Formats: sequence, C-alpha cells, structure tokens
Amino acid sequence: MRVAHFDCFSGISGDMTLGALFDAGVPTQPVLDGIASLGLPIKVTVEKVRKGGFAARQVIVDAPEESTHRFLPDVEEILARGKFSAKQRNLALNIFRKLAQAEAAVHGMPIDKVHFHEVGALDSLADIVGVAIGLDLLDVERFTCGSVTTGTGMVKCAHGMMPIPTPGTAELLKGAPLRSADIKAELTTPTGAAILATVVQQWTDSPSMTIDRIGHGAGQRDLLEQPNILRLFVGNAKPQAATDTAWVLETNLDDVPGEVVGYCSERLFAAGALDVYTTPIAMKKNRPGVILSVLAPAANLEALEEIIFRETMTFGIRRYAVERHKLHRKEAVVQTQWGAVRGKLGWLEGRPPVFAPEYEDCARIAREQNVPLHEVMDTARRSYTLGGTP
Repeated sequence: MRVAHFDCFSGISGDMTLGALFDAGVPTQPVLDGIASLGLPIKVTVEKVRKGGFAARQVIVDAPEESTHRFLPDVEEILARGKFSAKQRNLALNIFRKLAQAEAAVHGMPIDKVHFHEVGALDSLADIVGVAIGLDLLDVERFTCGSVTTGTGMVKCAHGMMPIPTPGTAELLKGAPLRSADIKAELTTPTGAAILATVVQQWTDSPSMTIDRIGHGAGQRDLLEQPNILRLFVGNAKPQAATDTAWVLETNLDDVPGEVVGYCSERLFAAGALDVYTTPIAMKKNRPGVILSVLAPAANLEALEEIIFRETMTFGIRRYAVERHKLHRKEAVVQTQWGAVRGKLGWLEGRPPVFAPEYEDCARIAREQNVPLHEVMDTARRSYTLGGTP
C-alpha cells in the first residue's frame, strides 16, 4: 500500500505542502495548469532553495491584494470553473469546507456566512487548489502525520492580534498531537491545518513504511533555531491492523458454583466488558478451579471489579494493560432469501473485508425456517461477497 507521511517538525502551510509535493516527484506543469485554469491573476513560480543548509523546493505565489473577502459559495463558484478532475476539485472543496467549519465554530455563525479572510485570498486559493491536484497526482492510498509544531507568540490577523495557534488553526487541529517548540512565529497556518484535517488518517510519529522518496517544502521564514521546511515521506507499508489498549481483570476461583460464574459473566457483559471467559486450572491441594478473565476498556474497570467482588466474593483481582491488534470494523447488513442478517465487516488496510454474520439473527432464521444454522451463516457470508449492502 502506498502511503505518505507529513513530518511537521517546523510547521505546515499551503505553500510548504505544495513545495514538498513537487520535491517528492509530483510533476509541476499539471498543477500549474490547474491553478491557471481558475482564470485568476495569479503567477506561481517554483524554485530550488536551501533552508538551514537543506535543499528544498519553494513555491512563490504572486497575486494582487484584494479589499473584499470571499464566502464559501464564492470559493465554490471559482473552483467549479477550474479545469481539473472531479476528485481534485472535491478535495479542494473539502479543504475549504474544513476551514469554513472551523471558522463557523470559532465565531458562532452558520457556515455559509463565514468570511474567508486570509485563506480566501488569491494566494491561498492557488495553494489549496495546487495541493489538491498534487495530492491526487501523488497517488497514495493513505496519509499519516506526526506531531504538529504550531509555534508560539502572537500574530496579526484580520480580527487583530491573535495567539498562536490562532483559534481557527486550533479548531482544525483538534485530535492532532502537538509538538512543543519555543519559536516566536506562526509555523502552522490555517491552510496547513485544514490540509491535515482533511487528508490525515492516522497520527503517529513513527510511521510503519519503507521510504522511497522524501520531499522538502520550504517555508517563507529563515529561522535561527531550525530549518523552516516540511518533510513529506512517500513509500510503501504493509497492511496494518488497528491497535488500541484494553485492560484484563483476572481472579482465580475454586469455591464458586458454575451457576454463579455464569451469572457473573452475564452481569459483566451488561456492564461493558469486551469479553469474559474462563480457563480451567488446578489450584492448591489439587482442587479444580477456573480463572475468570475479563477484557475491558479503562473507563469500565471500577464497575466491573465491583461486580466480580460482589458476585464471586473473591479476595483479590489482578489487573494489567494489554495492547490489541484488531481488524478495522464496522456494522453491516446483508439480504438473504430469508430476510436481512446483521453482522460486522472486518478488514486490514488495503485488503478486502470479510463479513461475520450476527449469531442471533442467524439462529432466529434457522429456527423459523427450519434450516441448519451453518447454512444460514454461509448464505449470509456469500450474500456479502455477491454484493450485499454494508
């Protein structure tokens, strides 16, 4: 699977992203032709420069200043007349919509009433359209990003002096890990944050990939502390399972009736346990017993422990964290000759999903139609592969 990873150790902006794309091998002319097709008084040049001793590509957009501001419908009208693919146009629209949603949230107004100030200017239009075309031409299936450096201090905006990150940028970076850097400058712009918010599928400082190419996009600043560049790693990655952290609660039982263990398991599932199971063991004096094990999210631990103590009267519970690797999943429904069957889709990135039918639905159909359970389950699986509705 082809992947691209943003390394925003010195921030990110629209022109830095575009420069990194060109430096990573995206052809320049199709991007410049797409920007020119907007019919706006914009001139874009691409230069090879050195930033802090490192070679990089710098994009310079020459456009006149404007006294009026645009709304989202104005931007949509401009993008509609551009001569580039529908996929590229939709990506540019999605970036602008992310910006509009962030500004609407910050200012407390409807999205169609939001003024695009700096990000609606001609240079920002060129940056976003160019980035949308370039990201498409990069031809990768997955985008990841490391911690984002925003900078510190204050910056002058259309609304006056604002702290860094500005409110719009901060809104766009919700859920993204930030990196501390005591540099008095706006390193991550709203446009850069909107690009990340639109395309990044995973936040990780250590991407699992084999690097083919590295693009360096130069910013407009010459910093004393570090190079003002954005790095874009492009390469291949093996299909990855989803990962998360869960907790295991365990206790050894040798004097609890099986009915009590069964009832306790029901109560644990009802209280949010991810899984409950028992393992036969031989305890002291060769007494047979079981380990009662509960897999649980951290938020449910206290309630689940209370149930175990109350129902089993155990004297102690072990708890420890575990890392889970699991298929990506979502709920799905397929249609069979007996009716709808619910289930789950599970998949690894870059591989086709598998359908696991819901037992209760299949058992109900098997009873009602007097057919074997395995036949209902097999039919449900085939229904998905033949075009079921997920």
